[in-house]
Amino acid sequence: MQKIDTYVEEQFADLPETEQVVALKEEIKDSMEEKAADFMLEGKAEEDAVNKAIVDFGNLAEIKREFQLQNAPQETSGKKKKQKEDMSTLNLGFSICGSGLIIALLVFVNMYYTPQEIWFVFPTFAILWWPVSMAFVWLKVRKRKVMQR
Repeated sequence: MQKIDTYVEEQFADLPETEQVVALKEEIKDSMEEKAADFMLEGKAEEDAVNKAIVDFGNLAEIKREFQLQNAPQETSGKKKKQKEDMSTLNLGFSICGSGLIIALLVFVNMYYTPQEIWFVFPTFAILWWPVSMAFVWLKVRKRKVMQR
């Protein structure tokens, strides 16, 4: 069934010829040929059976995309680790600045409306959990980075 072979080869032409790609293509070809054989047993002509098998099999682009995603972590694991480090630093800086602004707002509201009572200290403890938790994440990421060296 040359048409199935040609179709599958065209769909996977942009992928490198690795063992996994060859095995995937063979599996897809076998499945399509079995489907076409089933259609021929039902009385369809060979060309119609092959066309129906290709259509019924579905979109190979989706299968190819999933295959690429499964094999991508080997190539992009360094990028993801770098992004995680950058994000943890960014999150820590954002949490420190955000907490500082919120606490400054509380101090202003406290001093402007009720200067005789100092109450801003109590919500400050709750707000400080944000940068503290981000600091622990940042330290965890740095520790992993040091251990991998």
